[in-house]
Amino acid sequence: LSEALSDEVSEVRASQRLTDSASCLVLSEQELAMHMRRMLEQAGQKMPDSKPVLEVNLDHQLLKQVATIDSEDQFKDWAELLFEQAVLAEGGQLEDPAGFVQRVNRLMLNAG
Repeated sequence: LSEALSDEVSEVRASQRLTDSASCLVLSEQELAMHMRRMLEQAGQKMPDSKPVLEVNLDHQLLKQVATIDSEDQFKDWAELLFEQAVLAEGGQLEDPAGFVQRVNRLMLNAG
């Protein structure tokens, strides 16, 4: 997952806090909360580039399923989807909503 998401996150690590969710985004203690960062950017403040950490719940069924995928393209789709779900769950906006819809559609078609 770290390699597949290297452009989006600084690190992927196993979560000690997640129970129901497959993934979540966290920031280091020095980073502003993502919603605060967005508000400051919208107000015209320049913010230094930073990437969140993606924490994953290794006990979640989705992560167990992703671990069995052989296709590199399908694995990348799942990795992106897990990241995008975490962005949405924390109230963020997706950089590429159309790409998100395409990934969801591809994965749904492959599931059937």
